Amino acid sequence: MFKKRSSSQAAIVGLDLDPGHIAAAEVIANGSLSLKRGAVAELRPGILRDGEVADVQALADALKALFDEHGLPNRVRLGIANQRIVVRTLDLPPLADDKALAAAVKVQAPDHIPMPMDEAVIDWQSLGTVETPAGQERTRVVVVAVRREIVDRLVAATHAAGLKLEGIDLSAFGMVRALRAREARGAVLYVSAAGLTNVAVANALGCLFTRAAAGGLDAMVHALAERRGLTVEHARQWLQHVGLQTPLEEVEGDPDLVAAARATLDEGVHQLADTVRNSLNFYRMQDSAEHVETGVLTGPAVAIPGFVEALSSQLRLPIESAVVSAQDEDADLGRLTVAAGLAVDDVS
Repeated sequence: MFKKRSSSQAAIVGLDLDPGHIAAAEVIANGSLSLKRGAVAELRPGILRDGEVADVQALADALKALFDEHGLPNRVRLGIANQRIVVRTLDLPPLADDKALAAAVKVQAPDHIPMPMDEAVIDWQSLGTVETPAGQERTRVVVVAVRREIVDRLVAATHAAGLKLEGIDLSAFGMVRALRAREARGAVLYVSAAGLTNVAVANALGCLFTRAAAGGLDAMVHALAERRGLTVEHARQWLQHVGLQTPLEEVEGDPDLVAAARATLDEGVHQLADTVRNSLNFYRMQDSAEHVETGVLTGPAVAIPGFVEALSSQLRLPIESAVVSAQDEDADLGRLTVAAGLAVDDVS
């Protein structure tokens, strides 16, 4: 999405911008992704609000500090995720030529995108030829639209940080690229729970649907911090320590704090499941919707014992946790997985 074509083989760093953190990943891609180098930095509240840049200079300063500290290459492809992004799947007449497809999308998109076309940046990806229930062959495309002002602020922040922007992609597309199993059949649910909850549905051809919503693991962290007068970092550590597996009486620590952490997680998983369920229901209303049989959870929530099992139970859907592979076992893979997927156009 919104890519610059380049013949250079210089490394491109995937950059995931979350309301609670920024993550940068350099990867090796050879049929699958492997993290080569990664870096994560906390982002103070208010710089990104619901996935949109609220303070351009503060974001630029945070990006510059991260890249300078870790000596990362300055060519980046960044991800975008917020509630105002519009994603629609269109079935068009059978067209193999990109120019013809682009022309067809330009004609059809205004009927499906609820924003003025002169205020939008639009891109699309072909999912190839499909057969409709009526037996007709159609070319299926995923169309993405985002308001130009949102893109402009991202571009301004990266340029002010001294970074060379190679492209902007949907964070959901990066998540799917990082985790999609080539042998998977049917549609799979993908969820990243961090500062935002990012939901996607994809099959072997690509991403069919995506939606971002407020909330996620960071909402649970801040809720516990406020209830118990903890720092954000201590609240995060307590949630991971208590988890959702070990009986409360067997968890070490102050009983009241342990109970508060468990209650926060129980409530948070319930709210997360509602968010994911609402997104799935919205997806299922589309004419081209496929049956979702399994799910994958990534993001920092995978580090909390029992979290994925609790979400699976709430959704009544088999869900597994997954992160990008890496040689460095100490890397924060939950936060680096989406960034790793953003570092490449394709895994092959």
